[in-house]
Order: sequence, then C-alpha cells, then structure tokens
Amino acid sequence: MTRTFRKSALTAAVMLSTATVISTAHAQEDLNVVSWGGAYTMSQEEAYSKPWTEKTGQRIVNIDRSATGLAGLRAQVEAGNVTWDLVDMLPADAKIACAEGLIEILDHDELLAPAPDGTLPSEDFIPGALDECFVATIVYSNIVAFNTEMFPEDNKPSTIADVFDLENFPGKRSLQRRPINNLEWALIADGVPHEEVYDLLTTNEGVERALAKLDTIKDEVIWWSEGAQPPQLLADQEVAFASAYNGRIFSAQVNEEQPFEIIWDAQVFELDGWVVPRGKMDAAKDFLRFSTESEQNAAQASYISYGPARKSGAALVGDHIPTGIDMTPHMPTYEPNFATALPKNDEFWADYQDELNERFDAWLAQ
Repeated sequence: MTRTFRKSALTAAVMLSTATVISTAHAQEDLNVVSWGGAYTMSQEEAYSKPWTEKTGQRIVNIDRSATGLAGLRAQVEAGNVTWDLVDMLPADAKIACAEGLIEILDHDELLAPAPDGTLPSEDFIPGALDECFVATIVYSNIVAFNTEMFPEDNKPSTIADVFDLENFPGKRSLQRRPINNLEWALIADGVPHEEVYDLLTTNEGVERALAKLDTIKDEVIWWSEGAQPPQLLADQEVAFASAYNGRIFSAQVNEEQPFEIIWDAQVFELDGWVVPRGKMDAAKDFLRFSTESEQNAAQASYISYGPARKSGAALVGDHIPTGIDMTPHMPTYEPNFATALPKNDEFWADYQDELNERFDAWLAQ
C-alpha cells in the first residue's frame, strides 16, 4: 500500500510539474496582434503590449495588417490555418466577420474586467462600443477645425452651422470628397435634430435637403482625399476651415504648434477595437481582458488623442507623455466635446453608401 501510494504521489507530482511547464510555455508563446501601424500601434505598444510583457513575459508581435484584416481572416479561416490571435478592426468589418463566423462571440461581462468601482463592462463602455463579436478600445472623431489666425479674437466660429455661414465666417473650406459626414453636417447645420439625421437621409427629400445646404458653400470648397491634406491646407491658410480626423489636428497643434482650433460641435465619432479570430479565444482572452481594463484604456490616451471607449477610462486620462500637456480637453469623449456628438451609423452607410456615393458624385459634377 505504501509503495503504491508513493508511486501514485510521484506520478501526480510529475504530471503537475509537466502541466506547469506546459502552462508556462504557453504563456511565453508570442501573441500575434494585428493593428494599423504608425502612431496608433505605437500607442498600443506603450499602453498595452509593454506592460503586458513586463507582467507576464509574453511577447506581443504586432502585424500591420488591419487595413486588410477582414480579407486576411477569411483567407486564414478558409485555409484552416489561423495565425492571428487578436485583430484590431472597425465595427462595420467586425459585423461582417461575425456574420461569416470568422471571429468569436464575446460574453463581455464574463471576459472583460469591471470598472474600478465594480461597474460591469456592459454598463461602463459607451453606447455602441460593445457588439456581439467586438469590443471597442478607442473613440476617434471626424471634426471641422479652423485656423485661428484667420478670424478676429472676438468672432471665432464655434458650431457646425458656422462652417456654412460665409457671411460671418468667410474663407475657403476643405471637406473630404465623399458623402459621409458632409451629409450629416449639412442637415445638422440646417436645423435637423441629431436623432433624426439618419432617418431623414433614407429619404430622397432628406438627401436633397443636405445637398442644397452644401450648395450654399460648394463654390468655396476645396475637396481633399488624403488625411494629411487638411492640416497642410490650414497651415498654408489656403482654407479657413477643414474637416479632418481629430488626431491629425491634435498632432499639428502639439507637435508643429499650428494655430488650429477644433469645432467639437456635431463631431461624428467612430469606434475601433478588438475581435478574436475563430478558435483563438484561449490564446487571446487574458490579453484582451488586460488591454481593455480602464487603466490601460486611459493609458493609450497619453500617447494619442483618441478617447477611451470606457467611461471609467475617460475619468483616468492624464498627461501627454511626449509633451506633458493635459490630454483631457483633447479627447473626443471629454464631456464638453461629446455633448453634441453624433455616432456614425455604420448600418446606415453599409446599406446606402453605394447609392449616396453616386448621388454625391453627380452633385459634384453639376
């Protein structure tokens, strides 16, 4: 009996030791994370990846493939060889990937950490940030900015309606050459309540109303297609106003000391975040939980002017690491900035984008 017990105990000890080694080895395996590259991936590395590696020893391998993330996931799943563990993706692509069974369904309250005060993730993330297979990490915005040197101190624009007011706020405007954002802003500037914008744009009358409002400034518009163009046009004073991504304007303000100011009124905000490829939940879940914690969510905002997708994260935003400036007022989700924000309706644009692109192009050609 004693010999049998000792043999069993030794066997159990070996099995436990082996399991520990396997577990440790698994924890040390590289985690392949797909993202967008550039300053955005750098902010993720500083806020998520480096702290995670210090905490666990696991190395995060960043792959700059998010621009083709949906196609890449399809190819890997079809080939039966999924090598990506976590993918940074836009909500519209995440919906498609989820419908096609390419990514995992997420139980947000089970997988993600609660807020520091215990609030469940489902109540702590801003509306729309959690979808069946998606969890947002950041909020970025499409805004209009202006060059402060082109307006007197006592007459600066402050609303989206001012962008359409050539009499009181003269000068060229630069807008992105597409209907998205422009149609929304035109209706809001024409007095349409935010909650009615997308319903109105499903009608011919609504689209005609938006285009008629754009007609009032059309002759003063320089159209842009690349994100680097608006800050340059503003800096050269070729335009007084320019629509842009908020991060581009922040970079010009802080890094180049350009005299730009953002009109936060009617910002059209969008989300970006994580999806887990099919079959990769075990590999990704710990880092998914860590990188979406309130503290890490806020830490990313110390490197880039994108707002935390968690309300509790927004409350923890601190200083810009490179310059030391307070990042709070530069966040799209900062309460005064977010007061009149419009969430981009991805489902609407998925349904109507082709039709509205044609109508917008035809309007431009008139």
